[in-house]
Amino acid sequence: MFYNVLMVNIKASKGIFITATGTDVGKTFVSALLVKKMREQNVNCGYFKPVLSGAENVGGKLVPGDAKHVVETAKLSCVHESCVSYMFEPAVSPHLASSDIKLEKILADYKSHSTMYDFIVVEGAGGIICPLNLSDTPIIMADLIKLLGLDIIIVADAGLGTINSTVLTVEFAKQKGINICGIILNKFDSKNYMHQDNKLSIEKLTGIKVIATVKQDAVDIGEINW
Repeated sequence: MFYNVLMVNIKASKGIFITATGTDVGKTFVSALLVKKMREQNVNCGYFKPVLSGAENVGGKLVPGDAKHVVETAKLSCVHESCVSYMFEPAVSPHLASSDIKLEKILADYKSHSTMYDFIVVEGAGGIICPLNLSDTPIIMADLIKLLGLDIIIVADAGLGTINSTVLTVEFAKQKGINICGIILNKFDSKNYMHQDNKLSIEKLTGIKVIATVKQDAVDIGEINW
């Protein structure tokens, strides 16, 4: 069972943090499929996104599009706004959207959200070095991951340039002492020789397994190879 195997591979807690090699790589898409998969296997799995930029303005009301997509895809019963601590309309780095992001609020919201579920998929913003606050002591996404005490799955694009960005992300996570459960390649075409080589090259250079390859517009996370 997917959940049981996942729990064997997680060292830190009953949750996982989804980060990526950059922006618009597919964190939300993969997060939705992961939550959907676990709920289909009768796991009470929830979703939480601490910081969301680029919220949609609908009639003067901000709608968290990423959270909305996950809630609807995984058929969660919660209101999508409840899955987010901070939400901003400008599609910019969180530190640029606001200078008032507090880790204490995110941690409190995460703990509160966790009481409703047996497992939580937490989705980051941008990549692992995405700044949350640069006003005083710099706070980046890696600091939040460590505060929440979560292991990570790295989402990477399957295409050109992914070897460099994925290896750099892995090395930075290792340097910060963050445990990596695996890498997921998004928009993967099994017939594309470059995609196939990217998978093999990433595993060889990082020592981290590509645990899943997700094709464009997939409706299921597919096979997970731990």
